[in-house]
Amino acid sequence: MNATTKVIATTSENPDFIFLIQTFDTFLWERYPELKKEYWGNNLIEFNPNVIIVYLDEKPVGCGCFKRYNENSAELKRMFVSPEARGLGLAQLVIKELELKAKEQGFETFILETLYKQTEAISLYQKVGFEIVENYEPYVGMTNSICMSKSII
Repeated sequence: MNATTKVIATTSENPDFIFLIQTFDTFLWERYPELKKEYWGNNLIEFNPNVIIVYLDEKPVGCGCFKRYNENSAELKRMFVSPEARGLGLAQLVIKELELKAKEQGFETFILETLYKQTEAISLYQKVGFEIVENYEPYVGMTNSICMSKSII
């Protein structure tokens, strides 16, 4: 039996998004307990109208959002796919939907930050066209951070 995939555009107030990012934070702090204090402030989500959630058989399994970084750039944030749903192309689907939303809002570039141990994420981002760039604020000087950028025009 094939799983049914559904993608929705929503806001950061969606309970499924809140559940997914709480799950994501737990994963990150288990993997990087030494970085929690240094990075926690970068992961707080204020109200965000640019959220995508992907469902597999009605269960929320992936998410992402973006926020304005500057006039031309949007920062990809809170990209996460549950371990049981990885390898199905869902993260690429979320990124594609977020790119469309960002383009509609006039952004030309997507930027993101991930941590150096996130090798799977780095590979995914490179697969969809992101390139490693010098760290941007607030990650300048943070050696655990890998910053990436992609033109979306």
